[in-house]
Amino acid sequence: MSDTHKSGVLFVFAAGVLWSTVGLGIRLIDDAVVWQILLYRSIALSLFLYVVIRLRSGESPFAQIRRIGFPAVIAGLSLVAAYSGGIYAIQATSVANAMLLFATAPFMAAVLGWVVLREPVRLATWVSIAVAIGGIAIMVADKTGGVALSGSLAAIGSAFGFAVFTVALRWGKSGEMLPSVFLSGLFAIVMTTVICLSLSLPLLLTPRDGGIAMGMGVFQVGAGLILYTLGSRSLPAAELALLSLAEVLLGPLWVWLFLGETATANTLIGGAILLAAIIGNAVSGKRRKPPAITAP
Repeated sequence: MSDTHKSGVLFVFAAGVLWSTVGLGIRLIDDAVVWQILLYRSIALSLFLYVVIRLRSGESPFAQIRRIGFPAVIAGLSLVAAYSGGIYAIQATSVANAMLLFATAPFMAAVLGWVVLREPVRLATWVSIAVAIGGIAIMVADKTGGVALSGSLAAIGSAFGFAVFTVALRWGKSGEMLPSVFLSGLFAIVMTTVICLSLSLPLLLTPRDGGIAMGMGVFQVGAGLILYTLGSRSLPAAELALLSLAEVLLGPLWVWLFLGETATANTLIGGAILLAAIIGNAVSGKRRKPPAITAP
């Protein structure tokens, strides 16, 4: 293993560790609801990415967005939907259930890419998708309560948003995620501010809630994205898919260790089937190198 490959593995794994803390961060927030959390997280994320993009490229992120064009707008809007669904899902259902359902995004991206961009999908991926659907069915079978079921549906919707983000970047032929994520932060600031005002939700949060939400924007989303961008350039797509499982597996572990939150038997059984589908698809494609853009 070369030094470049080792550093790539380390960076992508570290990104997965940071992303896995999303459930714990949202659980630690006392009073804020999804729109308030997303507002504060997006403010911090946008400021952080603006500085990072200026330092990395020497140009304004707005210039990069103009270069990508309309696909950047689609990618940005889809991320807002993904983030909204993700935060709501974690508030409404178990972190294990939400994180495992988020992991279906690459399969949705494969189907979307096939439909929209006419990208071929391997037979092994179709089989993995069928197995994953079976796992999802088991996971949501015991979610008879309205809130738990809506949380699971929101998690699936979030995964779909990430899939649209992935396909939009491929449509725009952009391997660079940061400008579109920066744009998603700006979109989210405007949209969540309007929603908070229309629902009479206070824009001023407690120092604890606001601090956690902004910290998530910088460290959990922003720093994770930087590490992923640096590491993903030297790794094939199959390894990226396998390393992304760190996020899925560690997310429930943090809330179990720190908050004592456990998952239902259906979530564990269905989740194991889903993880097997992801691993099988990644291993079967190890000799191939399709576009390596995945959702943050």
